[in-house]
Amino acid sequence: MQTDHLGRIVVVGTSGAGKTTFARQLAARLGQPYIELDELYWAPGWQPKPAAEFERLVNDAAALPGWVVDGNYGAVRDQLWPRATTIIWLNYPLHTVLWRAFTRTLRRYLKRETLWHGNRESLRRTLSRDSILVWVITTYHRRQRQMAALRAGSDYPHLRWVEFRHPRQAQAWLRQKQRNAER
Repeated sequence: MQTDHLGRIVVVGTSGAGKTTFARQLAARLGQPYIELDELYWAPGWQPKPAAEFERLVNDAAALPGWVVDGNYGAVRDQLWPRATTIIWLNYPLHTVLWRAFTRTLRRYLKRETLWHGNRESLRRTLSRDSILVWVITTYHRRQRQMAALRAGSDYPHLRWVEFRHPRQAQAWLRQKQRNAER
């Protein structure tokens, strides 16, 4: 089986874009480890892990020869991006990511899904200022500008960028990777 190996891949995009789902699927197709930054960051009770612990966990994971990472944590960008070969930017419209965040949050709440380290979505959290929906709305345009600036900048000239503006593009690309892996 021949794989279309892209090396070390970071999947970025605003909250609700589908980074986790996409990154898991890509890692499976490429036969590479999948690293979820949210899992490394969050402790029980929705408390962030101490910065030094988070950075150590990311550094350990990034030492692997190949991986697919999802997440936008600026605190560890300088640990990941110099080692990465490819950035995949899920650059979807606000209405798409807001709808995805809403349906994901509702599903997690109704099904009582357990997330990282026993954390769960709650109605109280969803309706608070800490809501992921509020977060999507307040950070969307800033994240778009930030990613565009990082792509245009000279800090990481070695990176190959792949940008998808619609989920259909991303899914078509994943299907192509699957076909390549099956050859």
